[in-house]
Amino acid sequence: MLYSLLSNLFADIALFRYITFRSAMAAITALTVTFFFGRQIIYLITKLKITESIRKDGPQTHLVKQGTPSMGGIIIILSILSGVLLWADLKNPFIQVMILSTLGFFLLGFTDDIIKLTDKKGVLPLYKILFQFVIAGGICLFMMKSGNYSNLNTFTNLLFIKNLMIDLSIFFLPFVITVIIGTTNSVNITDGLDGLAAGLLAIAFSVFAVIIYISGNRVFSGYLNMMYIPGIGELTLFIMCSAAASLGFLWYNSHPAEIFMGDTGSLTLGGILGTAAVLSKQEVLLFVAGGVFVLEALSSMLQTSYFKLTKRVTGSGKRIFRMAPLHHHFEQMGLKETKIVARFYILGVIFGILALSTLKIR
Repeated sequence: MLYSLLSNLFADIALFRYITFRSAMAAITALTVTFFFGRQIIYLITKLKITESIRKDGPQTHLVKQGTPSMGGIIIILSILSGVLLWADLKNPFIQVMILSTLGFFLLGFTDDIIKLTDKKGVLPLYKILFQFVIAGGICLFMMKSGNYSNLNTFTNLLFIKNLMIDLSIFFLPFVITVIIGTTNSVNITDGLDGLAAGLLAIAFSVFAVIIYISGNRVFSGYLNMMYIPGIGELTLFIMCSAAASLGFLWYNSHPAEIFMGDTGSLTLGGILGTAAVLSKQEVLLFVAGGVFVLEALSSMLQTSYFKLTKRVTGSGKRIFRMAPLHHHFEQMGLKETKIVARFYILGVIFGILALSTLKIR
């Protein structure tokens, strides 16, 4: 809205047309909204007694967190949309798709958190997956019909190999759905320690802001042998808002957390990250940039699979880790929560640097 107004009032001033300038202003807007409204929202959620229910089968040290306000994702979504609606070109199809995707995942997470107030199970896993399937399917349909991909709609980029992309053809739909649903649930699994998911998301979003900006720039994408996608550069603004909102939320969510993001936040942010990777054709690169999320998800899957297998074979289930996901394993080893989070941040930065370094190795 502000972008359209400024473009009309100051048509001769190129500054307002620069994605870099508007992305920076949108990020500042998102941070400002987080700091300005965050405390009031926390107060309101506390007053409404919307609090986190701690699992009794989890780490015993987490029982002291019982009663901490939840659904902090409301702060995050408010911050993101404030920056986007003010500074983005709302006529851009990538912005439109991302807004719809974000609202869809927000609705799912919000509903899940609301149901958990009376039923700890929340939305049944089957319904949750089906809803994510519909959102991912809609994104895939947009990509297959869009003319922005220069007849490479069903292709994906590979790492390290110059100018080589693979046409997934009929496997494109299941591939996109797997990436988006996998990313969403990986972030959700990672959200188990104070500040862990928020900090890692801020890092991953920052990496993808660079990647998407390059993809939307004909000169830079050509120099780095990346697929040029006209119009996607505008999405840089959305991802910068997501990074800023995650960072701003960390102000309240760092140890000891004043509020948790809940599924309202984790599903929404995971959905944004997965959608960004798919729209930019950098799905494979997401496995590097989001390496910590991948490790967290793999640890849970390995733990569950190994336990079921050994129980079937020996009659007694065995575990690979002391507790899954991975951050709980380190808690059981005696490491303090703050140390685990700090070390996972370091890993997140390392994975982010590795992801960016692959852009030149093509």
